[in-house]
Amino acid sequence: MEKIILVQLGEFRGSFPYDSNEVVCKRGDIVILEEDHSSEFGCVVSDPDVPHKGKLEASKGKLIRLATEGDLKQIANNRMKSKDAMSACLRKVVERKLDMHLVKCEYTFDSSKIIFYFTSDGRVDFRNLVKDLARVFRVRIELRQIGVRDKAKIINGHGLCGRELCCASYIGDFHPLTIRMAKDQGLPLNPSRISGTCGRIKCCMSYEFEVYREMGRNLPKVGEKINTPEGKGKIIEVNILKKYGYVDMGEGKIVKVMFDKLEENEKK
Repeated sequence: MEKIILVQLGEFRGSFPYDSNEVVCKRGDIVILEEDHSSEFGCVVSDPDVPHKGKLEASKGKLIRLATEGDLKQIANNRMKSKDAMSACLRKVVERKLDMHLVKCEYTFDSSKIIFYFTSDGRVDFRNLVKDLARVFRVRIELRQIGVRDKAKIINGHGLCGRELCCASYIGDFHPLTIRMAKDQGLPLNPSRISGTCGRIKCCMSYEFEVYREMGRNLPKVGEKINTPEGKGKIIEVNILKKYGYVDMGEGKIVKVMFDKLEENEKK
């Protein structure tokens, strides 16, 4: 029975399931693996001794060996060559006046293919660009159009929290995010406050969303009118975790109300 582990393929190509093929490895090891009848490299991102939770019915390939010193030198050499390839591609993009922004590029382990990643507001006809690059490098050329979230994941950086971007440090696949997540957590709907470096809603909006939604299920909502010991007023702010809110009583009078105490008084 094959033993499945997750491996980050290449530099920027995501994590995929592979058959360990009885290769003894641990999280963080660089390995050489079989990918589409060619050899590739990757980094182990799961613990081989712990069953991985997820849909791993079919492996994408199998491990060949742990990376040797010679393999690591080849990987480093490919990284150096990718810088020259990036410069050459940038020149060709300018020459052909293509509306695309190159992000990164990488060589496959066996140097049989170069993958270029780019962003664009629309579709780009890059067929002639591929022909130009193939004539220059005499290897297979692949251009991949990616989104702004993928761009942030590839480039990496630090968020407002001071930590490395979640997408670049540990998130495998992006999950759907909605403005409702910020609303339900009582966050200000200010784009500069709820957007990440990619310009989209922060991935961390989803971390505590279920907790906030459950805790706020029975609490009054902003805009709702409630009865307080000082009369009837309209909720203008709610703190879900501490279960209190501010109520506008009219004529400029704002009172703080603890919802737990309010509920106890109603029961009495």
